[in-house]
Amino acid sequence: MSIETARPIADEETVLADLTAILRELLDEYGLDDAEIAMDTTFHDDLELESVDLVALSGSLRERYGERVNFATFIAERDLEEIIALTVGELVRYIVTSLRAAEAGVSHNREAARDSRPGAGVPQDAETP
Repeated sequence: MSIETARPIADEETVLADLTAILRELLDEYGLDDAEIAMDTTFHDDLELESVDLVALSGSLRERYGERVNFATFIAERDLEEIIALTVGELVRYIVTSLRAAEAGVSHNREAARDSRPGAGVPQDAETP
């Protein structure tokens, strides 16, 4: 169990590749290791992951990224509907934000969890078209 710490600032493409490898290993247990995994892939509907699988994913993320990525905080910021609709892209963006903040020495987990949500950065009182 090794944790890489001397990596450059992460980008979405690198993190997506890392997360895809982690998910393929998890999905292999169900014979679904050839499932399409993209930024818009949902954990629940597309990959058919259940809560126990998210616990396993959390452990894999901790093993891969260490304390720099706190999946529990990421999930805790969401309600049930948001967790069910969670996409790979949302998690990728959270991981990238977390890794960049860790590299910059910033404590950020709650802010990164909120910033990875769809529509993040849009003022709450902004009118929708």
